[in-house]
Amino acid sequence: MVSKRLGLPRLGAAVLSMAGVGIALLAAVPGAAADDAPAEVIHRIAAPEARQGVASDGKHVFAIDNNVIAKYRIADGKRLAEWRGDPAQFPHINSCTIAGRELVCAASNYPAVPQLSTIEVFDPATLEHIRSVSLGMAPGSLTVVDRHDGHWWAAFANYDAKGGEPTRDHRYTLFARLDEDFRIDRGWAFPESVLERFKPRSASGASWGPGGHLYVSGHDLSEVYVLDLPESGSVLRHEATIPVETHGQAIDFDPRDPALLWSIDRASRTVVASRIGEAP
Repeated sequence: MVSKRLGLPRLGAAVLSMAGVGIALLAAVPGAAADDAPAEVIHRIAAPEARQGVASDGKHVFAIDNNVIAKYRIADGKRLAEWRGDPAQFPHINSCTIAGRELVCAASNYPAVPQLSTIEVFDPATLEHIRSVSLGMAPGSLTVVDRHDGHWWAAFANYDAKGGEPTRDHRYTLFARLDEDFRIDRGWAFPESVLERFKPRSASGASWGPGGHLYVSGHDLSEVYVLDLPESGSVLRHEATIPVETHGQAIDFDPRDPALLWSIDRASRTVVASRIGEAP
């Protein structure tokens, strides 16, 4: 079951059953064929802030641009609220997700090194900044924080050049489970088939979605990777690749429609919802 909770259920999650939700557009092998049609687009909303990622609470979307977050109503695309932070204090908010009654965001000092990361928490109703949790020097630059199955999950990105540590490249990108104090208690590497698609950059977005799978996006390519935790070992399993119209960056599943994946198109500054699965 897709569940992003912090104390209270994520909006709408309590009434959504994921049992039997299938993945409609998965490629038969992990690498999608070049001529595979992209997932069907359901919504497009113009958002000048759509440069890093997007989050959704089911009724609204939150477009993210480093030190700016804007809230839009899905029904009519109306802009409802905005938060702007000091660029020196908030150089790079990359992705967010709704957890309970909070908008929880992954942030870092990218492209500066040494890599420093924080978790920034906002009120989704007003976009007031509530608190900040410093992770200090982690095993990469925090690009993803998500809530699923009673745990926090995170991606720590590493890069070949800009924003990368001299001793690490994209292969050191880590997916981790965190405890309630945001300390790593489990960790996995990405498989070579996905790392090859990331390079020279890294994982930009990730969200638990249909079928209990992890859906991950890079920084550039028009595709989403479907991954599972391994039964043994320390490398995620690459199950499939889904073509999408957008080109990487941070993603988030819609809690009211669990087969609807929100992503951004940086070129046109729009947030896009694509249907990648359907219930029988």
